[in-house]
Amino acid sequence: MNKIYSPDKCTWPELLKRPTQSFEAIEGIVAEVFANVESNGDFAIKKYTKKFDKVEQELQPASNTEIEEAINSVSQELKSAINVAKQNIESFHKAQETSKVVVETMSGVSCWQEKRPIEKVGLYIPGGTAPLFSTILMLAIPAKIAGCKEIVLCSPPDKNGKLNPAILYTANLCEVTKIFKVGGIQAIAGLTFGTESIPKVYKIFGPGNQYVTVAKQWATKYGVAIDMPAGPSELLVVADESANPSFVASDLLSQAEHGVDSQVILISTSKKLISSVESEIEKQLIELPRKDIAQEAINNSKLIYVETDAQALDLINEYGPEHYIVCVKNEEFYIQNTINAGSVFIGNYTPESAGDYASGTNHTLPTNGYAKQYSGVNLDSFLKSMTFQKLTKEGIATLGKTIELMAEAEGLQAHKNAVTLRLNSLKN
Repeated sequence: MNKIYSPDKCTWPELLKRPTQSFEAIEGIVAEVFANVESNGDFAIKKYTKKFDKVEQELQPASNTEIEEAINSVSQELKSAINVAKQNIESFHKAQETSKVVVETMSGVSCWQEKRPIEKVGLYIPGGTAPLFSTILMLAIPAKIAGCKEIVLCSPPDKNGKLNPAILYTANLCEVTKIFKVGGIQAIAGLTFGTESIPKVYKIFGPGNQYVTVAKQWATKYGVAIDMPAGPSELLVVADESANPSFVASDLLSQAEHGVDSQVILISTSKKLISSVESEIEKQLIELPRKDIAQEAINNSKLIYVETDAQALDLINEYGPEHYIVCVKNEEFYIQNTINAGSVFIGNYTPESAGDYASGTNHTLPTNGYAKQYSGVNLDSFLKSMTFQKLTKEGIATLGKTIELMAEAEGLQAHKNAVTLRLNSLKN
């Protein structure tokens, strides 16, 4: 890992760069795939699946037979674990439900807000080197709670043209409407335009690699909403001498093993801790099955020493981490003053893995600094807030003059007339 001591603030922008390609470097291939899928539908999807995933197959939803086989092949132990996670995630997201807000702003003027589900949503589930069936729980559960009518799932097939049984089992458990064995840019394009087989959706959710992230942003050009630009995974740990170095190292490696473009950062006010964590990373890394992937991510990662908690906090807020572990004596200082982070994990016994799988919070989070302006996925991500108002005769009589004056001042005479006619009808 790269060790940096007391970096000058003017170097922070370069220091905190993510190891990802720019939007411009990827948009050419994304634009090509989108144009082809828009024109040629299923044919284009199959073409790109063969090109990128090396799989040639018909494009159709997973069959009942495939789902039944997957259910039977998943161990009872894993099924139980998935069910525990499902219950916790349901509990946390159901608690986010809000009731109708009703206010009489003045006599005879009633305003209220109600939430309605987004009818059709698409879920992108990474499958490549790690089939993230846990992401189905994070997306399908709040979608069901919200009341979304159509939940379409896309996930890339393996080299045999199949989906991991745990993906099929979890999707079925969470009552996903349709499951397609298609990934990458072509999956996002399919959900954006709709094809002969894949339904068009109104909003796309889910993390992915750099290509999927840019594809999601490209989809917004065609009137499809997205949860956020959720790209390669990242983790920032702030720790001092009170932290357990082996725990810190394990957390850094847990994110590094996601992919070669993942990034992990340790910020500390203790040089001794930094050295200890670096040694622990070397020990733990060699035992990992995905050590080659983790090693490449570690090469892009940093151990940063700063002299004060205040400097550490400024650096953290400038970075805006997706996952953020606070493992310090003065944890309250960091918790209260961190304003840019996707999800926060506190203390020696709160691994980032808890949120990734089963504590109940959502693991679909803003990356690449977008925590400065985006929230992680939550129940409201699958809902729209609609406002209503009703004015009685008393209400229009009381508020009418205000509206007339404002409309006239803006030069919008028809707006004024809509009120004047009603006021005159009351006089008559």
